[in-house]
Amino acid sequence: MKKYLIISVLFIIIGCKSQKEQTEPIYKSEAYTLFRDKIKQETHEAFVISSNEIKSNYKKSEKSWKKSLDISNKPKYTSDQPIVDALFNLSTEEAIKNIEADSTLRTGAKWGGVWTRDISYSILLAFAYQEPEIAKISLMKKVNRDRIIQDTGSGGAWPISSDRVIWAAGAWEIYKVTGDENWLKKVFPIIKNSLEDDYKTIYNAETGLFKGESSFLDWREQTYPKWMSNMDIFVSENLGTNVAHYQAYKIIAEMAQILNEPFEVYEKRAADLKTAINANLWMKEKGFYGQYLYGRPNLTLSPRFEALGESLAVLFEVADDKKSASIFQKSPITTYGVTCIYPQIPEIPPYHNNAIWPFVQAYWNLAAAKTGNEKALLHGLSSIYRAGGLFLTNYENMVADNGDFEGTEINSDRMLWSMAGNLAMVNRIFIGLNFEKDGLRFSPTIPKAFGGKKSLTNFKYRAAILDIEVNGFGKHIKSIKLNGKELPNAFFPANLKGKYSIVIKMDNQSFDQDAINLVPNHFSLPNPIVSLIKNSLQWKPVEGVKQFLIYKNGTLFTKTSLTNFEVDLNQFATYKVSAIDDKGWESFTSEPIMIYPKQNITVIETENNLEKSILNYTNYTGSGFIESSTTKNLQIEIDLNIEKSGKYLIDFRYSNGSGPWNTENKCAIRSLYLNNNYVGGLVFPQRGTDLWSDWDYSNSYQLDLKKGSHKIKLVFENWNNNMNVETNTMMLDNLRIILVE
Repeated sequence: MKKYLIISVLFIIIGCKSQKEQTEPIYKSEAYTLFRDKIKQETHEAFVISSNEIKSNYKKSEKSWKKSLDISNKPKYTSDQPIVDALFNLSTEEAIKNIEADSTLRTGAKWGGVWTRDISYSILLAFAYQEPEIAKISLMKKVNRDRIIQDTGSGGAWPISSDRVIWAAGAWEIYKVTGDENWLKKVFPIIKNSLEDDYKTIYNAETGLFKGESSFLDWREQTYPKWMSNMDIFVSENLGTNVAHYQAYKIIAEMAQILNEPFEVYEKRAADLKTAINANLWMKEKGFYGQYLYGRPNLTLSPRFEALGESLAVLFEVADDKKSASIFQKSPITTYGVTCIYPQIPEIPPYHNNAIWPFVQAYWNLAAAKTGNEKALLHGLSSIYRAGGLFLTNYENMVADNGDFEGTEINSDRMLWSMAGNLAMVNRIFIGLNFEKDGLRFSPTIPKAFGGKKSLTNFKYRAAILDIEVNGFGKHIKSIKLNGKELPNAFFPANLKGKYSIVIKMDNQSFDQDAINLVPNHFSLPNPIVSLIKNSLQWKPVEGVKQFLIYKNGTLFTKTSLTNFEVDLNQFATYKVSAIDDKGWESFTSEPIMIYPKQNITVIETENNLEKSILNYTNYTGSGFIESSTTKNLQIEIDLNIEKSGKYLIDFRYSNGSGPWNTENKCAIRSLYLNNNYVGGLVFPQRGTDLWSDWDYSNSYQLDLKKGSHKIKLVFENWNNNMNVETNTMMLDNLRIILVE
């Protein structure tokens, strides 16, 4: 079957317009022929697409795009690649269409309103400079009580999801673009308050990491095993979310210095967090970071690849140069681009799972450019331009197996972060715009296949208007001139005013020495389902398994080809099992099984300490339960009498029927104290609308308890306000205490 390179067939498949806005399909144009021949010669042969697929897609997507809005007041881009020019125009127009009447940026054609992570990632990519005032208004829409709003997440929003701090990166980028110190003064306390609440509620001093759901991957079973509850997701410690916190601490430290505020504590927290990320999540044997730590109560690293987290780790410099190079040489990349996670989860439809998201691909491309891996960058640019060219809009995602937007669980055209990614490929990679506090630094990174002349005109930066020309290819500037004179360090000072011409010549040296790891799309095995029968862990055979891994207390204990394993019922331990396939990829682990002697557990009924609720709920233990809300039982005290000194695991049995398990923002939160010393946050996530008789356990803490009397307190503190603020309610059944050792 005859095959073509992906980029070289873009013009065959689509009928979008170039700068000349021709009325016939581009595949008939002379520009297409020249571009096709250029790409055929210079693009690596890993990008292939069958002629059958070309015919199928062309028949299904036979349409054209024509500019309908006046975009003459926006920056204009031209190059030797007409497809890039056309998609730059398309994305510029779609961005204007996404501006609402209230001067905010809507999330997509089908998704109205402003969403915290969407707007923040979009501002960081493009809208800080594309629409700075609109970006400011949009960010402030996501603030309440001088704190950043976590508007989405699995079953309760914050703190189940905790990536709202990426807002800080968007706010900081706006400051670097505009130099607006009033903006800095406005956003500083918002970021500070949000980080302080996070530190008290979701920081794990044992690992040095922050808890919470994967950044943007907020659809539970799409990236987590099905057995994980919202409590389990809260306990997990994700790469992308922790890197976002690291960047937020770096940002607030810089803001504090500019505003003459104390900053040392933020610098220390950033440094400590960077160390913790590298210590807990880096996988030396694989050459990239793991997805997250997860488990109950002991945490294990999921060895899946997570594209956004890896990209941010490089861009925000959590990864050093050696790690960054390794990430781009060894991370698994599929034909149509970088998938959100890899390998995929079996029997889960495409959305985050088995999918490519252009905005994630854009961050991957920026990180590839920063690292200097030409093959990775070329592959990533091809992914973005193929999708834009085929679909003639900026869809949110596409199926990893076939590169089509059809077949994903949810999708929309004109997605804000997708168009931001498209714009960023020109502005941040080809033109090389890097905004700093006191100026604009140029560092174009251009694969040989995208070489030639590039022009970005009418680009507004503070009090200046720039016409920028870039010639050639490579990652190093040979010369850069400002109005005909050499521009030292490729740096344009922020205090310059007026109109300027900048001409950049690249060194025309290829930087394709580093490899990439192109692999077929792959699905891991399903996780084993394990039962305890007498003194034996047992599970069914898994087709395609090479080996089972058995974890004890979160650590790999042994490997086996059997489907059973004997355990000691007289010793406290948690066990879980995963399956390895013939390619060496590990499944998720099974749901943990906790084993302990019956004499090791103590249950204290809450209704024996406080007034029993009169609500007519069922399935509780003892004689009843108590209610706790923003007005009832704001402080709950329980006396403990410990007969034997040791390490104890404590948690609470609760119910929360305030909302559905997968949306809304009514997670109940309390602060745990032992003998008046703060231990940490306890969360009681929603379990389903009106399911007040559905009980489960909160997150747990391991405490060192001496023999004698102790006091446990559950307190509703100011930092325990959830995103709903008004509804923060749960029923408490009992306190469970288990002697561990």
